[in-house]
Amino acid sequence: MTYSIRRLAKEDLDQVNEIDREAFPSQWPPANYKQELQNKIAHYIVACDDAKTVAAPVVIPKNRFGFFNWLMSRFGRQQRVQADPPLPVIQKYIVGFSGLWMMADEAHVTNLAVRQQYRGKGLGELLLLASIDLATELNASFLTLEVRASNLVAQSLYNKYGFMQMGVRRGYYLDNREDAIIMTTESISSESFREQVRQLRAALAQKLA
Repeated sequence: MTYSIRRLAKEDLDQVNEIDREAFPSQWPPANYKQELQNKIAHYIVACDDAKTVAAPVVIPKNRFGFFNWLMSRFGRQQRVQADPPLPVIQKYIVGFSGLWMMADEAHVTNLAVRQQYRGKGLGELLLLASIDLATELNASFLTLEVRASNLVAQSLYNKYGFMQMGVRRGYYLDNREDAIIMTTESISSESFREQVRQLRAALAQKLA
């Protein structure tokens, strides 16, 4: 399989919301990704399975010819104009997404989620690596995030990429009052961090190949 990374677009919202509900079923309040597209500090990316496509839901405008049909009725004509059904829009299948909020020189990882059937294939790592690349593109000095204290798999991945535990937010998650571990990187422009990322990028490329 081959995967590609690109920026989130409004046409992706249905798929991203689906992944979000699967990955964070108890999150409250639920994330509003439509609003995030308008948020100037928010930057989201999606990972796509290049071998799989999906038909996006077709939205048919209500009363598209309403005024025209009303006008015709005023002249005693009963024939009504009906809109041709729009062709379905074919999109690549989104398998995961991640997001950053840029606050001054800090890139804060807000979300990182992968569809359940695609987990264990390195896609979470691919999204994290792409998030680091995006933070570099946005001229961030370092990255931060919060992760559930019980999510040892995610913590292991973040440790692998140089995130260090800096503190704890007690009762941070509203669904069960679980603590959040605060993690941050060193300067992402440092040579040590860049070299670590270079090595991990090469290893991940072999895994995905």
